[in-house]
Amino acid sequence: MGILQRILEAKRREIARLELPRIEGTPQRRELALRQPGRLALIAEIKRRSPSAGQLSTQLSVAARARTYERAGAAMVSVLCDREFFDGAHSHLREARDACSLPLLCKDFIIDERQLRVARAWGADAALLIVRCLTGSQTSELVDQARACGLVPVVEVTTEEEAQVALDAGAEVIGVNTRNLDTLEMDAVRAHRVLESLPDTISRIHFSGLKSEEDVRGVALTSADAALIGEALMRQDDPTRLLSAMVAASRRRNAPFDDEAR
Repeated sequence: MGILQRILEAKRREIARLELPRIEGTPQRRELALRQPGRLALIAEIKRRSPSAGQLSTQLSVAARARTYERAGAAMVSVLCDREFFDGAHSHLREARDACSLPLLCKDFIIDERQLRVARAWGADAALLIVRCLTGSQTSELVDQARACGLVPVVEVTTEEEAQVALDAGAEVIGVNTRNLDTLEMDAVRAHRVLESLPDTISRIHFSGLKSEEDVRGVALTSADAALIGEALMRQDDPTRLLSAMVAASRRRNAPFDDEAR
């Protein structure tokens, strides 16, 4: 059994135990501002462990890391909420929410509307939906349900076929994962091809595999509007220097230079 199937089996057991929160008032969607003039927006991730990378740094608390990401110039924070495989928790969303003003992405293996309600209650602004984990109809339903909860659905794909599922579901934000979730192998060529196939009417995110400012500079030359940086930052007890360098490298070629891009 592949790692993705193991995660999904565990997730089904977890959903059965979920305590559904009550969301007061009418949920308001928050725009993610991932299309930034002259630069690639960077999404900095908080995850303490992963099946591919093993244990990562826990030197900084979730709150301290979120504050550090904001100070270093991140446009958004992604928070791993899966407990069994990533040492995450929904409470990490609240810790990050209380520590910074950036939009928060709940990164989990979402297969049920109840998970969306939980993410929203803990402070998420957006939720990850992975096409590989869903049918086409489930993708469409969860995209609609996310919006009804006040969340921006960020739909993850790995192939052109999955990208079409996301587009048919009405996704406005699509992330292309360099990593194959079944084998954990990386394929930057395939990811680049899928990214370039996406229409420029949506926000396009490059997921996984970026380790250096040179990597960021390369993605800034593509059609991607944003890039998610995870493992590279989480290997750093203090990610300030690396993320600051990546932010500086995110400036598009021929874009005006300004103090914020330094």
